[in-house]
Amino acid sequence: MTTTAVTTAERPAAPETPLLDDVTVAVLGGGFAVRALPGGLLALDVQARAGTAVEIRLAVPLRDAVGFWHPACGWERTLLPDWAGRVHTSLVNGAAVGCLYETSGATTLAFAAQDPVIETEVVFGISEATRRFVVHLHLVAGGGPYTLAFAPRAVSVATALRALRGHLAATATVAPLPTPATGRVPVYSTWYSFGQDVRADDVEAEAARAAELGCGLLILDDGWVAGGSRRGYAWAGDWAVDGAKFPDLAAHVRRVKEIGLAYLVWVAPLLLGPDSAAWAGMRDLAPIASPTAPGAWVLDPRRPEVRAHVVALCTRLVAEHGLDGLKIDFLDDAQVYAGGGQDVGVAMTALLDELRDALEAVRPGVMIELRQPYLGHGMAAYGNLLRASDCPADAVANRVRTLDARMLALGGAVHSDMLMWDLDGSPEWAARQLLSVLAAVPQLSSRLDRLRDDHRAALAFWLRTWSRLRPVLVDGEVEPGRPDELYPMVRARSGGHEVVVLYAERVAPVDLTGARLVEVVNVTPARRVVLDVTGSAVAVAEVRDATGALLETRQLPLQPGPHSFAVPPSGLLSLDLRK
Repeated sequence: MTTTAVTTAERPAAPETPLLDDVTVAVLGGGFAVRALPGGLLALDVQARAGTAVEIRLAVPLRDAVGFWHPACGWERTLLPDWAGRVHTSLVNGAAVGCLYETSGATTLAFAAQDPVIETEVVFGISEATRRFVVHLHLVAGGGPYTLAFAPRAVSVATALRALRGHLAATATVAPLPTPATGRVPVYSTWYSFGQDVRADDVEAEAARAAELGCGLLILDDGWVAGGSRRGYAWAGDWAVDGAKFPDLAAHVRRVKEIGLAYLVWVAPLLLGPDSAAWAGMRDLAPIASPTAPGAWVLDPRRPEVRAHVVALCTRLVAEHGLDGLKIDFLDDAQVYAGGGQDVGVAMTALLDELRDALEAVRPGVMIELRQPYLGHGMAAYGNLLRASDCPADAVANRVRTLDARMLALGGAVHSDMLMWDLDGSPEWAARQLLSVLAAVPQLSSRLDRLRDDHRAALAFWLRTWSRLRPVLVDGEVEPGRPDELYPMVRARSGGHEVVVLYAERVAPVDLTGARLVEVVNVTPARRVVLDVTGSAVAVAEVRDATGALLETRQLPLQPGPHSFAVPPSGLLSLDLRK
């Protein structure tokens, strides 16, 4: 499926047809039809004989384009040349979705493949020869039409993708996995706090501290498996409990639940290592080494016996130990078998269909954590906790990755990567880790028994505040700004409650029309925030610092124009307009 041409201009010529706004389309290897969709969207249906190589070409004038967002863009959010833009997507690796946008943030091209499963090579970037932005999708036709949905020009990437998400949700063949309430509350994870040195007594003590802070879920990460006490995964495959660390894992789980936390356990069921007892009998089922898990090999999900093994393993863990679900890792490693004749996305769909049904049968309301890069819209059916990929103590990456994940989340709850921070630093620094993921469910992973009092106060205050703001920032419609600017200002409004989170020193536009409460979170190092107000009102202004200490309360008139407020780093400004 991979093309040999270096640039898109070297591909065979094909007639182009106007599609939507300034976008044109050409299709090689099949025919196509265009139809209108609700909400002003457009569908492109490409039909070809099964097994035929198909190429779909999209092109749009450059105009004022500054960035191209797609689910796997990472830090490459600007305009690549077309000889550099390459993504291979399938069910467990991103999605064939993209959005080109201008300096204003407005979009000029926004598309999403309706089928999340089929392996697709997406070639994209600036064509130096034609001075246009191009997207070429290469795939092998299945039995039915391949549909691309397009959103018309929108004011922002978030707006365009919100429209496309609505269409993808309406056309999904499997409903999203329901998310229980415990999947939408703060989480305590053992990974950064303990690493692999986890023991039942220590985890239970931390669980009690986490519950006091408002956590409702605990995730036991790597380290609970016999042999899994060193980095690398040569031991993977047996998934037996380390009896020295957890003499009775089921009893331990019950004790944590009595504290008030639901319980998930980490597992990587596609990994097989040569140090495991399972290696001798399953070696032939894992012919390719893992590209991301050192020392392990990857079980081939196209093999029925592998799918049966994964389902049996996961259901056994949940049933035997009374778990509420699993954190399932390294599913994207299945991509090592992409392009091998049998579509790996189809195989993973079969595996995950079986796994979902089996887990729901043994644990109704099961929770399954998935992480980037396998958070495409097709995975909504199989996971309800959608976590940002690992970025320890990197507040910027955690912010960007959680907001990226929200762009395509059809269901479930988007979770941050686990939060860790310098225990000897200031409370402002500690709070910044949590404030960077206010638009997601936070996962904590610092040793709570080692927190200084000011860190504990900051954490407690902001977790309470997050719970109060959740209906706006987590459940509401969020506008995070331009992806290439790394989302410098996140804005959300629900009813008359508006929240602005400043990650850069920007003037924040605030419309007082219909507002009852406006809250501004200062995640910058500045000690002042500036609001550009539309409308007028009398407000009671309240300022708190990182620990929640009240610094100022005053009543003031707000008129149209700029207003400056003294707000410390990691502090909160509340403007109550109800009185």
